[in-house]
Amino acid sequence: MGIFSRMSDIVNSNINALLDSAEDPEKMIRLIIQEMEDTLVEVRSSSARVLADRKTAERKRSRIAQEVNDWEEKAKLAISKGREDLARAALQEKRATDEELDMINTELMATDEHIEQLNHEVAQLQQKLSDAKAKQKSMLMRSQTVHSRMAVKRQIHRSELDQAFSKFDKFERKMDNLEGELDAMDLGREGGLAAEIDALRDDDALNEELEALKQSMHGGESK
Repeated sequence: MGIFSRMSDIVNSNINALLDSAEDPEKMIRLIIQEMEDTLVEVRSSSARVLADRKTAERKRSRIAQEVNDWEEKAKLAISKGREDLARAALQEKRATDEELDMINTELMATDEHIEQLNHEVAQLQQKLSDAKAKQKSMLMRSQTVHSRMAVKRQIHRSELDQAFSKFDKFERKMDNLEGELDAMDLGREGGLAAEIDALRDDDALNEELEALKQSMHGGESK
């Protein structure tokens, strides 16, 4: 079932209201445009048939108008020949043909009004279709703008993360450099700082042993 049930529904439709109530506005605007285009094709096809009928009626009117003139000429000829009876009969045929001509003229007037109405409807439908396409274009541009902004924000967040990781990497590198400098200070020292401290402890023990030996030697000399 279509969105619109008849031509007047399209003409009187409020596209914004339809889109506001739709779960998927982009899908809804596509359906609206499709139905409007289908209706426009139908209206134009109807207009083409009416225009063809009018041409047929116009040709018939020309033929009947010629018959009216022909009967009048026949009546004149009959009068000129003193045949009023034939002239009367010709005028009767002319009257009947005139009545037929009047009917065709009335039909053509109605057809012209119908064509004018169709032209008006086509113009209204075309305007509505243009409005719907403009709305669709606006929605598409808004959608593209939103997606572009989201992409930019993602890129900014990605850039900020990259910068944060870069700063962290630089900090780690700086710490590695400081530790490297500290380790370099111990280069050439056997065992490093810990070995030096242990060596001091060994020196104290050696000094104590040396002092004890001296004392023992001095004690031996006094005897």
